Amino acid sequence: MPESTGMNQSQLSRSGGPVGRRALLRGATLAAPAMALLPPATATAATATPPRFNPHDWRSVRNQFLLTRQHAHFAAFMLASHPASVRTAITAVRNQLDTYPERYQMGLADIELGARARAALADYIGAAPAEIALTDSTTMGIGLVYAGLRLRPGDEVVTTTHEFYSTYEALRLRRESDGVVVREVAPYDDPAAARAEVMVARLLDAVTPRTRVLAMTWVHSSTGVKLPVRRIAEAIAELNSRRNVEERILVCLDAVHGFAVEDIDVPALGVDFFMTATHKWLFGPRGTGFVWGRPEAWARLRTTIPSFSIPAFVGWLTGQPPLGAPGDLHSPGGYHSFEQRWALPEAVAFHRAVGRDRIAAYTHAQARQLKEGLAQLSHVRLVTPRSPELSSGIVCCAIDGLSAEEVVTRLRDRHRILAGATPYRQSYVRFGPSLVTSPQEVTRVVRAVAALR
Repeated sequence: MPESTGMNQSQLSRSGGPVGRRALLRGATLAAPAMALLPPATATAATATPPRFNPHDWRSVRNQFLLTRQHAHFAAFMLASHPASVRTAITAVRNQLDTYPERYQMGLADIELGARARAALADYIGAAPAEIALTDSTTMGIGLVYAGLRLRPGDEVVTTTHEFYSTYEALRLRRESDGVVVREVAPYDDPAAARAEVMVARLLDAVTPRTRVLAMTWVHSSTGVKLPVRRIAEAIAELNSRRNVEERILVCLDAVHGFAVEDIDVPALGVDFFMTATHKWLFGPRGTGFVWGRPEAWARLRTTIPSFSIPAFVGWLTGQPPLGAPGDLHSPGGYHSFEQRWALPEAVAFHRAVGRDRIAAYTHAQARQLKEGLAQLSHVRLVTPRSPELSSGIVCCAIDGLSAEEVVTRLRDRHRILAGATPYRQSYVRFGPSLVTSPQEVTRVVRAVAALR
């Protein structure tokens, strides 16, 4: 037994050897019946009966949320409200944890119930559950990937000048700890005039023989620009075809503002790692997210946080490196907000009932309506591209003579419209039409902005 365990063979037999290992596996087996404690999708909440849900009626879809009707919610995607079925599932699990926590076997139920969440996500994105690691946020996923990549001093990471703080900080920490070189490139100068071929060319021009990672964001929360990810990934794949395996470039994507908006299976994007939260455009439980990776990409990633998985525990108890699916081994262990995580399948079921394609079309239609309306106003500068190929649900703009914060305040106080200001050095007004807004509310936004003179 290795010294790092601090246990001799006799101690292992008493606490973690064959006896302890059987107890661990038995505990996981006993935890499985906890699945029965989760409510079915049709269950009612303890405090109120949810409204009737007709997934084909957008008014019925919006009525599943407790969002106040006093405002139009164009910033709801940032800290998402939960639909009725998700609220019900969260409440039911929380009540069980409060009244009968032993049924969840010291949290070992997460082995089975977490697997259920991974299976739901895998089905939704068109991947395999074994390729998915559960996280608490996009930032956690970004940290796991960029901290765990097997890079050597002098290896290069190419990223863009439009990344969110989480990517910049994760790469800065990696640069300081390992001497990794981080190179930034501006994929466009004027976001409204961004062109796919220019963005692809600029990113490729930044690649050198030492480049091992391309770190980018699908939809920029600073401008609303959607990168042509598939075209970029195809160009990188062409470069990789002429490289040795260990020198190939991994394409890593912060996908938080494209996930659950764009109607595409994740593997079809061509990226190697896909990091997102589910508490934004999926309107899933707050504090949930995941990383999807290709098997060959996971092989180039070290585990940075111990998992609470059967393979990891068995490896510990036997003194052997753990062998198991990457989704198991890279899901951070410890205790989480289990009532949130275990309700995640309900959020996926809600979206699937409405239809991933219908949600994408509805969101894009409102975004197009909003951009067309704002573009007609002489005192407004539209920042987000009008093309749906280069934009998604986020719409950014600037108002002559007013800061983004002033616009947001006036829209809220004078027009009962909730928008946001982008948290970057250059701040813009940001709107997020989604399944909780309507075309009629988009018209309200355009009229309200027209009045801001």
